[in-house]
Amino acid sequence: MTQTYGYLGPAGTFTQMALHRWGLPDSAQERAYPSVDGALKALRDGEIVGAMVPIENSVEGGVSATLDALAHGDPLVVIGEVLVPITFVLAAREGTSLQDVRRVGTHPHAWAQVRRFVAEQLPEAAYVPALSTAAAAQALAEDSDAPFDASVSAPVAATTNGLTILADDIGDIKGAVTRFVLVARPGALPARTGADKTTVVLFQHHDRPGALLELLEQFAVRGINMTRLESRPTGVSMGSYCFSVDFEGHVLDERVGEALVGLKRVCLGVRFLGSYPRADEVETHVPAEISDEAFQSARAWLEDLRGLSG
Repeated sequence: MTQTYGYLGPAGTFTQMALHRWGLPDSAQERAYPSVDGALKALRDGEIVGAMVPIENSVEGGVSATLDALAHGDPLVVIGEVLVPITFVLAAREGTSLQDVRRVGTHPHAWAQVRRFVAEQLPEAAYVPALSTAAAAQALAEDSDAPFDASVSAPVAATTNGLTILADDIGDIKGAVTRFVLVARPGALPARTGADKTTVVLFQHHDRPGALLELLEQFAVRGINMTRLESRPTGVSMGSYCFSVDFEGHVLDERVGEALVGLKRVCLGVRFLGSYPRADEVETHVPAEISDEAFQSARAWLEDLRGLSG
């Protein structure tokens, strides 16, 4: 049976690049979706077996559309991640010069990464939001009434759509990277590698002094390093937030299991979004006092003590 994987489209997005870097089976097919919500809905509906979506970039932080879509709705899990270096170009239809550009279309995260270039080279240009960088390039190429004169996109999106590149490598921060995750419906977890990451969403009982500290302590006392912590509104009421967290380790690690038990005890809800191999393959350093053997030995000691009470 042919497997289909979705991604934030259209063709030429950085998300499609991430999907190709992941490496699909030879028989697999790709399907582009106009939004993160659209791709994840198709996954939940069983139309596709996996969806590649952006979750974080080194300039703007978390991608709110992805964080919110994973925090709510039918459960999904992350089974892998991909890191893609980001390079932007300014492109336009043939015959357009830099001086002709009055409006620029692109995705909000891309716009945030080229502000300095725009301020210096196009100080009068207005920003027009697009669903993706590739969607902006496609609209410019196919729609004579597109509401902008130029687009900011990946070089491949500009060339694929036959646009002229007016300026290349226009990102304000060189070496910018976006992190993408491959999401699937719940099933068998990826094997533990020793270079793993786990993602959860934590919901508080109520906002009170020390509530966040209580959550963070579950990681700290077990020697677990968090690699990302972001708050997102729950939509229930003003001031109601949940926390999206990435941390080192796999659910099969004793220290991670103990932390999840602690979080389940102190949180209103814990949404487990998966344990999966790190894209950078950096192994987690685990001191002896928080190794699996240390936790197992301590548990055995406690069981011996409890046995005395019988």
